[in-house]
Amino acid sequence: MDEQQSQVMPLATTSSPPAAAVVELLGRDGRVALVQRVTQWPVRIGRSPACDIVLDDAHVAAEHAELHAGAEGRVVLRLLDTRNGGSVAGLRLGAGEEAALPTGGAFQLAGNSLRLRTSADALAPEQTLVLTPVRHWALLPALILAMLFFQWVDRWSDSDPDARWVDYAAPLLGPLAFVLGWAGLWSLASQIFQHRFPFTTHLRRVLLVTVALQVLEWLLPAVAYSLSWPRLMALDGLVFPLAGAALVAWHARLVWPGAQRTLNIGIAALLLLGLGLQIGGRQEQQYVFGPPYLSSLPPPALRLASPKPPEDLIESLKPLKAELAKQARKDNEGVDAEEAGE
Repeated sequence: MDEQQSQVMPLATTSSPPAAAVVELLGRDGRVALVQRVTQWPVRIGRSPACDIVLDDAHVAAEHAELHAGAEGRVVLRLLDTRNGGSVAGLRLGAGEEAALPTGGAFQLAGNSLRLRTSADALAPEQTLVLTPVRHWALLPALILAMLFFQWVDRWSDSDPDARWVDYAAPLLGPLAFVLGWAGLWSLASQIFQHRFPFTTHLRRVLLVTVALQVLEWLLPAVAYSLSWPRLMALDGLVFPLAGAALVAWHARLVWPGAQRTLNIGIAALLLLGLGLQIGGRQEQQYVFGPPYLSSLPPPALRLASPKPPEDLIESLKPLKAELAKQARKDNEGVDAEEAGE
């Protein structure tokens, strides 16, 4: 009889704990800040050095919680004598309460986010190590010298022949200080979110964009003048906002690689808003983007387009003659009305 009864007895409600496991402490950015190996079960978690997992947090009790094996091989979190409690999958737990950990093993004790990983959990595939290509040592100094050269030429063309060398200090050192500060701020953001300080990478990116814009600032007027394409200067008002947005997205990709799509959408929205405001502010101008005329002309030797006869200019001004005559009649009528009123 005893043997028959023993044959129908239910199985035990607990199972053996995982053979190997670790408890990970997660930072606010979701990255693993601390990993502690589980050496025995149950696992006691708290602030006391006698615990298996020690948390350095004043909001954690000396013996805050315990992990032990539950039904069907699942791990159960049980809270001990604690005021601040914890939570599992959004379910708030108080002292003496317990709940099975969900898939992924995430749980929270007071303000600490933790995760249990066991040998039974599937591991993500090994990621390919992307080695940073070796940058040529002369690239960064060459970019700095190129930027300073363009700044020096711009200052030289706007200065008097007897200008002192001190007059060149601010135009040269000001942009350089701005570029260094810009790269430093992005590097600080990388340090906060990625725990690294890639100053040279950020500096290289901002210098590449800056030098490219300086080259375009010279190239666009020269090409527009040489080929007689004044409309080409419309790119002058588009290139700089587009380059600025691309530079910010390029930096942000290094700081927040996981939120690249969201950042690109936000940057694109701000860019469109800025361009819309620029168009709205220039509704009465002949050219929405870029200057309406070339403020400085390159040397005549660069002129490639064939010259046009004066007759073409006179012919193109005929529509303007009718508009001027119409405006003159309105002005005369207004003067006559004022004289009649007097």
